[in-house]
Amino acid sequence: MSSSSQQPQHAPYPPKVASLGGLPTVHTDIPITAVFLFLYICGAIAHMTIFQLNQRRGHKFLMSGMLFGFCMARIVTCIMRIAWTTRPHHVPLAIAAAVFVAAGVVLLYVINLIFAQRIIRAAHPNSGWHPLFSRTFIAIYVLIVVSLIMLITANVQNYYTLNKNTKRIDRDIILYGGTFYAIISFLPFPLVLGGLVIPRKTRLEKFGTGRYRSKIAILLTAAFFLCLGAAFRVGTNYKTPRPINDPPTYYNKACFYIFNFTVEVIVIFLYVVVRVDRRFHVPNGSHGPGDYSGKNTTAAVKDAGGNGDDMAAATRSSPTIMSEEEVFDDAPERQEKGGEKGDV
Repeated sequence: MSSSSQQPQHAPYPPKVASLGGLPTVHTDIPITAVFLFLYICGAIAHMTIFQLNQRRGHKFLMSGMLFGFCMARIVTCIMRIAWTTRPHHVPLAIAAAVFVAAGVVLLYVINLIFAQRIIRAAHPNSGWHPLFSRTFIAIYVLIVVSLIMLITANVQNYYTLNKNTKRIDRDIILYGGTFYAIISFLPFPLVLGGLVIPRKTRLEKFGTGRYRSKIAILLTAAFFLCLGAAFRVGTNYKTPRPINDPPTYYNKACFYIFNFTVEVIVIFLYVVVRVDRRFHVPNGSHGPGDYSGKNTTAAVKDAGGNGDDMAAATRSSPTIMSEEEVFDDAPERQEKGGEKGDV
């Protein structure tokens, strides 16, 4: 009788099972969340500054804008969590905080898939630009959006029902969403490593700045941290739910902040430090083999009857196709110049 008298008569209902991080507390969660809020603000400023400077130079790199958007979403997440901390029994705030925590990281998964696709197209231009391969990525992006809608709906509905069957369905959807995103976060590994193992039929097309192997190392490092966080979250979700007043040790606050915010902060600042806007940049309008290397641009100028100055400008503005020895050479990187010695 006492438990039923304590049960709210109207939705949304407070959760009865433990979750990662538990109920936030003022003395612990507000200082930690404030630090991450500051870090996300710094990340947003850095990526937007890079985006604006590149736009002024005609250097189009939309992923900087996406990283800015991710940081802004996480700023809202931190604000929501701080607000929930001051009112821990306010269920709508708890719902908003949970939704933003679950939804924001999807942007980083998409960015990593775009980088992986560019790496594959540089090594295997014919296969990487094949319509089937491109449509597969489009299908993955559609599934990411659809799964996100399902995940948000299930999370919210879970607070608005007491029906056991509905809660079971919601839990199944949440487990599906977590599993799907863990797979998506891991996808750059088989894509990139598979591209290295499969024999190439053409020479590597250089794009952006830096060595090809450096691009691979950067992407896989970021994918490792994001996959670590996603795998931990979904792995703990598969465990048998525990009462909210008896949470398991792996639901402590340290795990929440490490496997959510910390891994994300590492990635967003890694992408600032290594300047992914330069390393993963490709020529505007790229749509087929040879576009990354600028071979098609040079051929177009030649076919149009361009003079020597036009040809030189096209060569200077376009990366070159690099041989395996040039890409994986340990010598310091040479400056990219048109008509460089050894270029063909």
